[in-house]
Amino acid sequence: MIRKIYLLIFYILFIFNSNLLSNENNNTLKVGLLAPLSGPYSQIGYSLLYSLQLALEEINDNDVSIVPRDTGFNNEEKLTLALDEFRSSGIKIIIGPVSSDEFEKVKKYNDLTFISLSNLQSEFSKNVISIGVSLESQLTALSEFINKQKKTRTVVMYPKNEYENLIKKNLENLKLKNFKTFTYSPDPEVLTGEIEILTNYTQRKKNLDLRKKMFEDKEDEQSIKELEKLERLYTLGEVNFDSVIIIDFGSNLKSVLTSLVYTDVNQDKVLFTTINQWFDESIFYENTIKNLYYPSVNYKEFKKYNNKYFNEFKKYPSEIAILAYDALGLIYYAWKNIGNINSVNNFLFKNKIKGKIGTFSFKNGKVTQDLNIYKTENKKFIKF
Repeated sequence: MIRKIYLLIFYILFIFNSNLLSNENNNTLKVGLLAPLSGPYSQIGYSLLYSLQLALEEINDNDVSIVPRDTGFNNEEKLTLALDEFRSSGIKIIIGPVSSDEFEKVKKYNDLTFISLSNLQSEFSKNVISIGVSLESQLTALSEFINKQKKTRTVVMYPKNEYENLIKKNLENLKLKNFKTFTYSPDPEVLTGEIEILTNYTQRKKNLDLRKKMFEDKEDEQSIKELEKLERLYTLGEVNFDSVIIIDFGSNLKSVLTSLVYTDVNQDKVLFTTINQWFDESIFYENTIKNLYYPSVNYKEFKKYNNKYFNEFKKYPSEIAILAYDALGLIYYAWKNIGNINSVNNFLFKNKIKGKIGTFSFKNGKVTQDLNIYKTENKKFIKF
């Protein structure tokens, strides 16, 4: 099995580099790829490589080739070597870097243009365009969705971590209306207490106890019925918000959802939303939540792409691999319409561009995506 994998990798690299050598003229498009082909994230690197192989097959243009180079993991020496090789080979447009930590390094290469798969910023940054599913696009989609649901008191919840300032910046730039923010500890033991404060849980619990005492010593039928009704409750009184946006993932997201349900937030009155989860099926088993809504890429295209990738390579891709597929499509579109690609300004398209993940807009020096809203229901992802 391992031998077959190595043969497949050799075949793809051979095809990429053979295409490069056979197309040495001004009518060819040579695209560099910066990817971690060694180190702890090599699986992601090769997933990007395989994804670009699929994109090349669909483009079906012998004048287009990919030149992959290994950047390792936080390896400045490998990154510099790769960039210098691109320069000497005359390659001007590059897919990558994968990590936003490498942005400052590649910005020094003013003569090169980079299409990054990062989602940390939507603005064009000197010679870097990021096409990841940006937080700005996600918050915009959620804000529109919440407004349509006629919710007017939203709490945006996010953890205290290294992305806190980035989230603040996005919220300030979007100037969303009728919302407040709530930051919480990533430690689950601390988190529950913080959400108890947010939901005024202690007071609502006291309200219920006081209300029950009013009927405990009464024996009339109406009082007995009222007490029976109160016995089925955990708290009394409403929270002071009608929707939440939880900017978190994985087990941390599940801890927040569990704490909100534990503090008796009424799911029939409060709208639960979160950010792009890449259709993570483990959320199906979070039984405390009836409906959870979030913006995401086109599910049908995402599923179709994953199946195509699996049929070709007998494994499923990393989540961001589909972005590499779209990156090559965008580059090819620009090249066919403009010719030579010399800077990020060549990607200021007037019209929206449709990709696998959805529809892109390249205006006012930033990239945004039109995202769909999905909800989890009966162990399915349903487009809302």
